[in-house]
Amino acid sequence: MNKPFRFGLQSYSADTPDEWRELAKKVESLGFSSFHLADHYIGNGPALASANHPLQNLASIPALMVAAEATESIKIGCRVFCCDYHQPVVLAKQVATIDWFSGSRLELGLGAGWVRAEYEAMGIPMERPGIRIDRMVETLDLIRQHYGGEQIELEGKYIQASGFSGAPTTGATPPIMIGGGSRRILGIAGREADIVSINFDNSAGKIGANGVASGTNSGTHQKIDWIRAGAGDRFDDLDIEIAAYFTVVTDHPEVVQEEFAKMFGLEASEIANHPHCLIGPVEELIEKLQQRREEFGINYVTFSGAAIDDVSSIIGALAGT
Repeated sequence: MNKPFRFGLQSYSADTPDEWRELAKKVESLGFSSFHLADHYIGNGPALASANHPLQNLASIPALMVAAEATESIKIGCRVFCCDYHQPVVLAKQVATIDWFSGSRLELGLGAGWVRAEYEAMGIPMERPGIRIDRMVETLDLIRQHYGGEQIELEGKYIQASGFSGAPTTGATPPIMIGGGSRRILGIAGREADIVSINFDNSAGKIGANGVASGTNSGTHQKIDWIRAGAGDRFDDLDIEIAAYFTVVTDHPEVVQEEFAKMFGLEASEIANHPHCLIGPVEELIEKLQQRREEFGINYVTFSGAAIDDVSSIIGALAGT
């Protein structure tokens, strides 16, 4: 049985404080189930250019709290917190405080980090992937203990914390989102998360053709297999989330698909069927989302802030169905 559709919107920036508040209100009013930021810190310059990443001008934690204050019911979250950028005990308390103030509306995304130029620009050592992933798993353990109400006792390889209980706490750990594009991280996500976010293989440390190529139809089937292997019997209980990074509402999809194909070194047919791409008129995009839910189990789709008006009718047609 297919799980109901959920839709998120992820925005990186706003020109004014009022614009940010109004965007959060608009996302809620249109029927999106969640409003997300990412977790990036560096401004314009050579480091950001080499990463080929858009600018995020807002720090995620205070921006999330402003969004929570501007809205009433929508889930808020970070897609996803880079665990390496935060002292773990401080992060646990910060997210629990957001959850407490927002009335348990936090959707907690955790990730192992991937933007090499950002690590270098911030002066943070970028360990090999296995270490970063281990640290993320220990961070999740710490956060769960924070919510548990007992004395925290964590003697991990990378995180040591003991002799205190977590506060504040709503009593129930928020929904956990873990995502990525590699076998290990998706297996862990299947085992530990409530929401599994399918992303590119970003092992190159920047946005580029290799990452996009890892997200094709066949690549996504492989990722679903990795999630299923980690999840076992709990697979059917998971929300499977994906970002429609390349969303273009148009009556001339072939032209746009050819342009993306040239940009990323793929065939136009691969772009047309690419699970991270939605290119075409609204009616066809609705059918594509329904087909992808049937094929992959993807029931949770996140759009970028720039697409909000173009996809509003999609949200109205499919949210909750």
